[in-house]
Amino acid sequence: MLSHLGIELTELGGDYLVGTMPVDERTSQPAGLLHGGASVVLAESLGSIAANLCIDPTSRVAVGQEISASHLRPLRRGTVTGVARPVHLGRNSQVWEIRITDHRQRLVCISRLTVAVVATGHGGGAQIVTPDHD
Repeated sequence: MLSHLGIELTELGGDYLVGTMPVDERTSQPAGLLHGGASVVLAESLGSIAANLCIDPTSRVAVGQEISASHLRPLRRGTVTGVARPVHLGRNSQVWEIRITDHRQRLVCISRLTVAVVATGHGGGAQIVTPDHD
């Protein structure tokens, strides 16, 4: 998904992750504006990657559980920049805020991502537990 939409990770700090995404034919809706879904993909990508950088990847994995986004400003072209910062880093869940801005640092979208932190199975993937049904 990252390469398909042209998303690039550009900076990693002590408590944030930054990435960019072009506003072009891949990320625009039919009216020529930045597609809200593309903004959500950028937000979830940055938040999920950042969440996984905060845990031991040999025993746990962070997976998206819920995301919300408020689209605040239309954009027709250029590049947007997303900055993911933690709101809560718990043992079993994390909450991230992702602010997406245009080239003038005007807020285009603000998003909040909740991830579940789950144990990995022996194969390195998430261990999915389903309830027994009789």
